Amino acid sequence: MRHNKKFNHLSRTASHRHAMLANMAISLIMHKRITTTLAKAKALKKYVEPLITKSKLDTTNSRRVVFSYLQNKYAVTELFKEISAKVADRPGGYTRIIKTGFRQGDNAQMCFIELVDYDENMAKTVAKKTRTRRSKKSAAKAEAAPAAETAATETVAPAEEKPATEEPAKAE
Repeated sequence: MRHNKKFNHLSRTASHRHAMLANMAISLIMHKRITTTLAKAKALKKYVEPLITKSKLDTTNSRRVVFSYLQNKYAVTELFKEISAKVADRPGGYTRIIKTGFRQGDNAQMCFIELVDYDENMAKTVAKKTRTRRSKKSAAKAEAAPAAETAATETVAPAEEKPATEEPAKAE
């Protein structure tokens, strides 16, 4: 029976699972986005979100607790200085999982897991302005061109203009 065994063991021993999740959490904190399988991403989400919540309160005890999980002083520094400042007003949900498809070799479902406040791609699409068909340079040239054409048509006699109804000659 598997009563009260709610987390995914990921087919690993306890020590291997803890080491793997700590390494993945360090990579996520340092790089802000990592690619992994969906099962590992869901397990990592449950592992790293309480650490981010703990980092909001910058005390010696909370740093020691987070360091006991991560065992990397650079990641702890990054978490408490930069990430905690960005997520200070967020009540939870610090990570996002985006499914990307299936892995070629074993057909495992792959995904991105990223920190929500550090998604540059989503921020760029929101801030992107809509462009018109003409750029400013071509618009300036287009304004200057009709003025030159009107000056040229005034000097040319109207008899030289071809009627628009004639069809072009067929090449045989």
